[in-house]
This record gives sequence, structure tokens and C-alpha cells, in this order.
Amino acid sequence: MAKEVVEVLVTGGRATAGPPLGPAIGPLGVNVMQVVNEINEKTKDYEGMQVPVKVIVDTETRKFEIEVGIPPTTALIKKELGIETAAHEPRHEVVGNLSLDQVIKVAKMKRDAMLSYTLKNAVKEVLGTCGSMGVTVEGKDPKEVQKEIDEGVYDEYFKEE
Repeated sequence: MAKEVVEVLVTGGRATAGPPLGPAIGPLGVNVMQVVNEINEKTKDYEGMQVPVKVIVDTETRKFEIEVGIPPTTALIKKELGIETAAHEPRHEVVGNLSLDQVIKVAKMKRDAMLSYTLKNAVKEVLGTCGSMGVTVEGKDPKEVQKEIDEGVYDEYFKEE
């Protein structure tokens, strides 16, 4: 059984038969529109975000399966804030403010793709990304929030671990 794997980055809910998808999967003999429709169905929750997608095609039977990855942390943060772009000068410009609950939500979405063993460490990873994007958390510099997490200020958020 010969399998071909095509990995592409698509806009959630808006994949098309054009590049990069069509030219990559067209030669494999599958119905490109069926693939596009299934990708759009599976990525609709990530509307407007860049989403990594794997199309696995069995070249003998012409059957395919779609695996949807999780958008980059930056894309999830932008969606939480409802913004298009991060700061041009992250340490000098603030483009938005997240609550710790929103940071935890992003960390939980990304957790499987992260190197962190605990939710607390995953949250600290997301806070690092916030810092490099010009996003404050609870109105503070994300580095300050990371320190507060280490000091136990937010321990009630991490009880379930």
C-alpha cells in the first residue's frame, strides 16, 4: 500500500483547490474538491488562522485522510485578542492584554505540541510568546507574570495537575 503525505499550511475554513493544496494533491489522483471540503470542515474552528494540515493519500485506492494540526501559538493569541498582527517593537509597544484564563486556554490547546510536562510550564511557554508579540497579561509584562507563577501567586489556577 503506497501512501503519500502532503503537508500544507492553509487558512482555517478557507482552503481552496489553488496553491499550495491543488498542485500538491492533484497528481495523486484524489478528488481535490473533496479534500478541500473536508479540510474546510475540520478547520472551521480556526477560521482565518494558518493551520498545518496533513493529507495522507493511499495512491492505490485513491482514499485519503486529513490530519489537522494546531495553529501556531502566535495565531491562537491573535485570535484571543482579535488582532491581525503582533507588535513591530514588542518590548516597547503593546498590542493587547490577555487574562491569565485566556493564556491557560491557549496553553491547553497547544499542550500536546509543547515540550512542557505540566500545565504551569505550558502557560509559561505561552507567556514567553506573549512577550515577544507585545502582549501584556493581566495588565503586566509577561515576564513579571512568569515570576509570579514561580512564586505561587496563581497556584489556584494549577490545582488540577
